[in-house]
Amino acid sequence: MKKPLIIVESPTKARTIKKFLPARYVVKASVGHVRDLPKSSLGVDVENDFTPRYLTIKGKGDVIKELRSAVKSATEVYLATDPDREGEAIAWHLAELLKLPDPKRIELHEITKAAALAALKDAHHIDMGRVNAQQARRILDRLVGYKISPLLWAKVRGGLSAGRVQSVAVKLIVDREREITAFIPKEYWSVTALLARVAALAQGDSDVPFAAELVSHGGKKLELRTKAETDVALRALEGAAYRVGSIKKREVRRNAPAPFTTSTLQQEASRKLKMRVRRAMQVAQALYEGVDLGASEGTVGLITYMRTDSTRISDQARDAAREFIVAEYGEAFHGGRRYAVREGAQDAHEAIRPTSVHHTPERLASHLKREELRLYTLIWERFVASQMSQALFDQTVVDVTAGEYGFRATGTIMRFPGFTRVYDEGKDEESAGKGRIRLPELLENEDLDCRKLEPKQHFTEPPPRYSEAALVKALEENGIGRPSTYSTIVETIQARGYVTQQERRFMPTEIGTAVNDLLVEHFPKILNLAFTAQMEGDLDKVAVGDENWITLLRSFYGPFASELAEAEKKLPRLELRDEPTDEICPKCGRPMVIKTGRFGRFISCTGYPECKTAKPIVKETGVPCPKCGGAIVERRSKKGRNFYGCANYPNCDFISWDPVVVQRCPVCGSYVVSKTRRGGTARLECAADRTHHVEAESPDEKEPLLPVSS
Repeated sequence: MKKPLIIVESPTKARTIKKFLPARYVVKASVGHVRDLPKSSLGVDVENDFTPRYLTIKGKGDVIKELRSAVKSATEVYLATDPDREGEAIAWHLAELLKLPDPKRIELHEITKAAALAALKDAHHIDMGRVNAQQARRILDRLVGYKISPLLWAKVRGGLSAGRVQSVAVKLIVDREREITAFIPKEYWSVTALLARVAALAQGDSDVPFAAELVSHGGKKLELRTKAETDVALRALEGAAYRVGSIKKREVRRNAPAPFTTSTLQQEASRKLKMRVRRAMQVAQALYEGVDLGASEGTVGLITYMRTDSTRISDQARDAAREFIVAEYGEAFHGGRRYAVREGAQDAHEAIRPTSVHHTPERLASHLKREELRLYTLIWERFVASQMSQALFDQTVVDVTAGEYGFRATGTIMRFPGFTRVYDEGKDEESAGKGRIRLPELLENEDLDCRKLEPKQHFTEPPPRYSEAALVKALEENGIGRPSTYSTIVETIQARGYVTQQERRFMPTEIGTAVNDLLVEHFPKILNLAFTAQMEGDLDKVAVGDENWITLLRSFYGPFASELAEAEKKLPRLELRDEPTDEICPKCGRPMVIKTGRFGRFISCTGYPECKTAKPIVKETGVPCPKCGGAIVERRSKKGRNFYGCANYPNCDFISWDPVVVQRCPVCGSYVVSKTRRGGTARLECAADRTHHVEAESPDEKEPLLPVSS
């Protein structure tokens, strides 16, 4: 008997949908894309309106055969690929490949029974605007990659590549590195006074001193640039009478953050969970596609679609959040804000939120893997907090006079927690501010006792290197890429060996800097941030039918072809110099040098290719190997993940994914590792049994026992 057929991308999604839909539906998975441009050639006929030549992806024969068989037995076919441009294009490719005369397109913004049944009632045609936007992006990227990369092979070295968006990301990192290199620190000084109330001292009351910063002289802002200037101020303050001048109090309100978009989720997962951008999207995909919650609920998608740049949420989700917040925390905690959609956002989907607010992290703890629970908790808390009331603070600013000098102290006290009862945003290290300061109850003209003046020398600091979170933020702010591309960009520039990470910060490699400079000189438009952002905007216009995709490709390719022709004539041959080392090859006795390869920098014999001796660059961590006593070194896997192993490998195969510390477990004597917990805090755990209680030993008793960090 023939049945309706639903085709999705993921086998996991197929299993989830099949479990809660009526038995009359057949659900199959395409396992991602089924057709693509050929790998061995350009695959785009630039002389014939950029006609693409699509081929069936190698290895998909069995999947396509199964889908064709299912189509023959179907009453109707529903294409339920992901609800974005990439998913729309996959739906179109399926329709073309399977020769579907009248496919029905449905979109699942969340994998729940209610959402699936509603989508089946709202079936529509494939959106060719979205399809053409995806085709245009794919062809643009193919033209840039396949035209420039051979030029790099000829002029620099084989194996290099250029990308329309990845090259712009590398440029951001190279430009930042040059800012840091060119930065000249400037000296400045601060003076902090530790003050106490004279009245309290006279009455015998204990009064904790509070800190005030020197800010003015003679009523004008004071900037101390040198020690000499600071000494002048300190001498003038000797014996000065300190008195409270003005006291200003005001209420400060903090609004709840909006629900997550793809970008903000990636940034927050990086900051709070130390989770790589790519890994965050993999875990989010699993939460979206479905998790088995046991006999009571079965398999259900736990979050809405995770590729979105919208902060909008549905009225039903907002109402459910209100009921939950009022019941759980009280009416005063409900805020119910509606968030304006960012200019330029596609707004095709809701924000990332839990499919049910009643699926609390506590309820799901036994059903989710550790990473899934941590990321889900972040999404759930952010969504609930977004619908809660403002946090209220009392801020007090106290100006203190001391002769002709003025000091200032600022204290902030939380009056009502509001949304912070559930969630507070993470901060980048460079933007993390000081904690809240509680000031004593002070009166104007009250005398103060100066317990101590603390001068301190400072130097201005260069802009920080990009972390993954900061790079994603910069890409979004500059209009580079879209939600579906951020993690790919971050991974690609590392896989190509153009950048590397040190202490979770991006640094350009020598080859990355060299390739960037060549591209900037010979393809200035491709590397221009404004041009790349404009191209994203043009693709958005194609998606909504406001621009023709062939016209867009023509307007791009003409100038690009001219730049390419000029570059082929003028681009010089670049000789990359290897970085010398003090090491001698143990096999042939020749010097060894540092080279840059696909997986980053490594040490190689100068006798290559006759001598193929090579080894990774490792950092010793000062911890003995628990297995053989050799040194523990930090290494990097081929997938880019840091791990810790013995320097005596392959004779010793010790490996740990967590940093190893010097001390041993006091219960069983096993080695101890430093585990990073939620919020970025570290805890020592016995590697043999995590239930054993381990505390950091005092540095006064033995050598320092700090955990090794990457």
